[in-house]
Amino acid sequence: MATKKFKCKVCGYVHEGDKAPDVCPICAAPASEFEEIKPEKKGLDRDSNVYTVVYAAVMVVLVAVLLAFTSQSLRSYQQKNEENDKRQQILRSINIVVSSNEAEAKYNDLIKEAFLVNENGEKVEGDAFAADVVKAASEHKYPVFVANVDGQTKYIMALHGAGLWGPLWGYISVDGDKNTVYGADFSHQGETPGLGAEIAKPAFSGEFKGKKLFMDGTFKSIAVVKPGKSVAGQDYVDGISGGTITSKGVDAMLFNSLSGYVKFLTSQN
Repeated sequence: MATKKFKCKVCGYVHEGDKAPDVCPICAAPASEFEEIKPEKKGLDRDSNVYTVVYAAVMVVLVAVLLAFTSQSLRSYQQKNEENDKRQQILRSINIVVSSNEAEAKYNDLIKEAFLVNENGEKVEGDAFAADVVKAASEHKYPVFVANVDGQTKYIMALHGAGLWGPLWGYISVDGDKNTVYGADFSHQGETPGLGAEIAKPAFSGEFKGKKLFMDGTFKSIAVVKPGKSVAGQDYVDGISGGTITSKGVDAMLFNSLSGYVKFLTSQN
């Protein structure tokens, strides 16, 4: 059985056999004028629906694998950034402002102790830094960070609440008397720039310094009121002009969050 095909370059005659004929039977051209016809390699029709589906499926899988690999590779960096952001917030509540690169070292230098307390002010098991504040509060556990600032003890407590467009959170610190506010820091997710978002600015958080959480031995928290208003028998700060709902959110956040710390704050430990 013939295994190869040879074509005469002079007349186009096609010969089948193991080799080209000595002479073309049509035009008498010699064997040197023949060339072997190579069989065409069949491939996938790029215009077919099958090719399109297979190509799309392969690309989706490749992209998914690449994204998963990238996400996994960057996760450790993302987590470190998140942790440093939390450290920066905690430090801002004791009036220390540092860059992300400096946060870990400064935090380790100033924060001498971190623990969770229950509603009775007793220490309970758990990681105060890693704790999800909202989840911990639902379990009646509250993070406490103890700082040493210029030889003075400061107690830092975590806050969480709701604003106009999303969650609010922050930290507030008190002096060794567990009553006088030393500093505060507030953050938000999605509050209106120039209005409610102003709670994240030092101009607002700075108003809390020196305010009292207790009046005549009774927990009062600190009220956030409309500018020009006041509250009898309770320390207060001016809210954000044009950010009434966010200001009310901060007011409620302070009272609700700090209520869980009352027995800790009134304890002698």
